Amino acid sequence: MDLTATLVALAVAVALCGLAIVLDRRPYVPGRIWRFPSRLVMAVSLLAVLALAAHLLSLLTGRPFSGRTGF
Repeated sequence: MDLTATLVALAVAVALCGLAIVLDRRPYVPGRIWRFPSRLVMAVSLLAVLALAAHLLSLLTGRPFSGRTGF
């Protein structure tokens, strides 16, 4: 992935996380059967944001992100 694709994917993941937060804060309406699984979408998008931020950091610095172990 190049820098442009990483930034676009990061923006989409942040927007999806924001949408999931807005949908999660809606009040519960009794009698509605189906609810959107916003917390699951929020968790997956947060994982994507963390992974894309690490990838962006490695693209900007020029060094691969190795974590604490150094591998």
